[in-house]
Amino acid sequence: MKKIITACISLFLLLSCTSSTEEVAMHQNEVGTWRLIEVLTDPGDGSGTFQPVVSSKTVTFVANGTINCLGNLCDLSATSSTQTTGTYSISNRSIMTTNCNQLQLTYEITANILIINYPFIETCKAKYVKVE
Repeated sequence: MKKIITACISLFLLLSCTSSTEEVAMHQNEVGTWRLIEVLTDPGDGSGTFQPVVSSKTVTFVANGTINCLGNLCDLSATSSTQTTGTYSISNRSIMTTNCNQLQLTYEITANILIINYPFIETCKAKYVKVE
């Protein structure tokens, strides 16, 4: 019985450490500044593709869980004349904005590419590249 209890405790500790390590690694992927490079707006038939944009719009993930955007994160515009703030969660890969009536966005990161998904009827996404 002692062996079973010891094995269960050891397994629990091992899984707890792995989860924490993975969470720290995930958090490090987000932190930094990302610049908008492409947007995707689907016309409703699934034929939409990412289109390049020239923009100085950036999104900065801060280690404390906040996010700052030079530009309007509430929409897909490429302008950077306004600012948006909010928070992000690495556990469910979501962004909660404070300037857009609490609009909740989801995101995904692959290598140095960040894709923000907008909760509109048709598929809308913004693609960013990590610059810092």
